[in-house]
Amino acid sequence: MDLKRALRQLSELERLGGSMRLAAEGWGSEWKCLIATIMSAQSRDETTIPIAQTLFNTYDSLEKLSKSRYKDVLYIFRRLNLNKGKAKNVISCSNELIKNYNGKIPHDLDKLIELPGVGRKTANVFLSEHGKYGLAVDTHVFYLARKLGWSKANNPHKVEADLKKLFPPKYWSQVNPTLVRFGKKYTSRKKKNELLENIKKI
Repeated sequence: MDLKRALRQLSELERLGGSMRLAAEGWGSEWKCLIATIMSAQSRDETTIPIAQTLFNTYDSLEKLSKSRYKDVLYIFRRLNLNKGKAKNVISCSNELIKNYNGKIPHDLDKLIELPGVGRKTANVFLSEHGKYGLAVDTHVFYLARKLGWSKANNPHKVEADLKKLFPPKYWSQVNPTLVRFGKKYTSRKKKNELLENIKKI
């Protein structure tokens, strides 16, 4: 795949996808961004954002969240997918950050993925939101990257590696939100594939 062509396709995906807010965006605090991203795993952003807002209204600091009771956080998460595990992870992650990092989020992939509830995708989303090089591969990125011929790999880690080879680092933070917005906007597989066929000709 030629880089110039891939960049034209990325630009068209961005134009078509619009400006929907994603769960990691718009919090103004690094800890809120990380916690909201943990919460968003296998959950819709439009569901996650108001639940995260309720959580942050209830616990307005990482320290307060670290001292929260599991049953109280679980109640806030009651409409969130995988809520039991996420409630435990959010409290445990907050504790780890207070205990080991003085409440500051490490900007290091290897350290991030050691935190409860933080996998490679979550870590990359966080890093890219804060000016670091990160390229997160979720279901939308995995599907679209393969459809467009940006990668032929069969697992997310290899797709991530292919995308990092294709796009220079300055574009990495653009890839995930662009493809996620496009994927979320066009929920019909038929419509999505029609658009992708046109984009592949660019």
